[in-house]
Amino acid sequence: MINVSEIKEGMIIKREGKLYKVLEIETKARTAQFSSYTYLKLLDLKTGHTYDLRVSPDEKIENIEIEEIEMEYSYSDGESFYFIHPETFDMIELPSYTIGDFKKYIKEGVKLKIQIFEGNPISVVIPEYVDLRVIRTGEGIKSGTDSTWKSATLENGMEILVPQFIKEGDIVRISTKTHQYIERVHK
Repeated sequence: MINVSEIKEGMIIKREGKLYKVLEIETKARTAQFSSYTYLKLLDLKTGHTYDLRVSPDEKIENIEIEEIEMEYSYSDGESFYFIHPETFDMIELPSYTIGDFKKYIKEGVKLKIQIFEGNPISVVIPEYVDLRVIRTGEGIKSGTDSTWKSATLENGMEILVPQFIKEGDIVRISTKTHQYIERVHK
């Protein structure tokens, strides 16, 4: 058991016999008259439904032991995502709701950590950022400053704003949370 104040986004918790992934967490401090509370947005890993939960920061929540195995993304059929173990070639299936918004970043061959509970795959660890190749962008402004941004299309079809010095073929790091450019990656 852990205090709610120790919970972090992405953790898997057990409440009332069900497994949930913590999608968002926010603590609200109050005055002496009103007690503080913590707001949790939870994803039910069995049904895919999201729930809002408001609890005291002192409340105890059941923390569970999760095993993480790195696996390679193979394909999606629209309803599920399939991953293959690079050594044993075992295939596992995860419902698309466990991937969430990250599905726009996932590409064949990418390695991700799959979370396993009691021998069953339950979720995927979403990385903070991904590296993607720029396939199309406009010319930079010759006399422009570095603070000027331009539009770029990435290999996954996503369009983002990048600095003027980014050109086609560059690899850029993108935040999976804000969906914004972080930096150019030199490989």
